[in-house]
Amino acid sequence: MYELRVFSGNANRPLAAAICRHLRIPLGDADVFQFSNENIFVKVNENVRGHDVFVIQPLSSPVNRSIMELLIMIDALRRASAARITAVIPYYAYGRTDKKDQPRVPITARLIADCITVAGAHRVLTMDMHAGQIQGFFNIPVDELSAEILQARYFAEKELDSFTVVSADEGFAKKARRLADRLNAPLAIVEKRRLGNNGTTEAMGLIGTVQGRNALIVDDEIDTAGSLTQAVRVVREQGALDIYCCATHGIFSGSAIERLKNAPIKEIVITDTIPTPDSKRLANLTVLSVAELFGNIINRIHEDRSVSELFV
Repeated sequence: MYELRVFSGNANRPLAAAICRHLRIPLGDADVFQFSNENIFVKVNENVRGHDVFVIQPLSSPVNRSIMELLIMIDALRRASAARITAVIPYYAYGRTDKKDQPRVPITARLIADCITVAGAHRVLTMDMHAGQIQGFFNIPVDELSAEILQARYFAEKELDSFTVVSADEGFAKKARRLADRLNAPLAIVEKRRLGNNGTTEAMGLIGTVQGRNALIVDDEIDTAGSLTQAVRVVREQGALDIYCCATHGIFSGSAIERLKNAPIKEIVITDTIPTPDSKRLANLTVLSVAELFGNIINRIHEDRSVSELFV
């Protein structure tokens, strides 16, 4: 069996280190840095010939630098004769550009998939993509994990009385339904529409009821928090009691932190797929670690065992 090696770019080294602690192996030694002319340099400082290599790199801020680090690391490992290279991408950027919904616009999510494949990756491991069809953009195997197991476990332990799971929009309703089923809770859905290309949305109403109940609003990511805070407003107007919010990816761009500070949210729960700096750690923010989950899956892939049976 090929030896297991794990390397990391600079996007989320703490997560990579935590995954390695779970696997009980050291994090691979590699230099990954940017020259003063903004060119990225990568040098793998240990032998990977014939090894099973995993590269951990979420496509998080700075997004385009993170993408280039990943591509160059894959190329370096391929040229160093690694037997198999798995791109571990806890957060996949450009997920909203998954279709040509206007004239003369790109499908950037497909472009990134092509770049990863051409660079030399043999498979991809990711978590809660914004659009499920992005898996089909790859011509190599893709394993997409979900944080719903961690979220369900966390909120089940809180033993909340009479609460409803609320999908932040119609597009996330299917995944929200799975979380609601795990928690044995009813589901409601916020209706919204997107205004223009600047990420602005407008919440229109609520399908379902939250009157006199606690509400758990769920989405795949919190970006500018515009959609989330509008969903909070809608469920509050519909008579919800305590409001909780959870998402896999805490991006917190633009005015997100200010919006969340001013919203009547009892607790916000995210994961560590993206590092959260101290400046964005709100008093009501809880961060769940995905390290053990990714560690278990990496081990299964390395040993050619089933990934799906872990989620049954």
